[in-house]
Amino acid sequence: MKANDLARRVAETMRAAEGMGPAWDIVLEEARVGYARVRMAIRPDMLNGFGTAHGGMTFAVADTAFAYACNSRNEKTIGQQASMIFLGPAYEGDTLVAEAREDARVGRSAAYTVDVRTTNGRVIAIFQGQSRVIGGAIVSIEEID
Repeated sequence: MKANDLARRVAETMRAAEGMGPAWDIVLEEARVGYARVRMAIRPDMLNGFGTAHGGMTFAVADTAFAYACNSRNEKTIGQQASMIFLGPAYEGDTLVAEAREDARVGRSAAYTVDVRTTNGRVIAIFQGQSRVIGGAIVSIEEID
């Protein structure tokens, strides 16, 4: 299996095992080694008291893309640190697209940037995260063959 095909399989396997991705209708658009793109439509139950997307929802969609990107090599990897700069509001009906890219990887640690934008390209936030490989496979060898 090609590396990018495995990355997609890993992301699909992770999404199938989690509760929040399906609950919030997070859609996997693309996954390849060191990269993932997901999207999520903002619903009324995702808004804060000001009528904009709750920051936790924005963080969640970014963190999901980060998780799929940093696990893309089929090595169990966790987030070790993350921060987000909120740059603009999202509103009910907006669809957020989170695009995660690996910036650097050294040993078991890696750094990622995730851009969160609306489908029309309006910038919502920038997430930066550090991951750490903890070992083990997400997709078993038997599933790969």
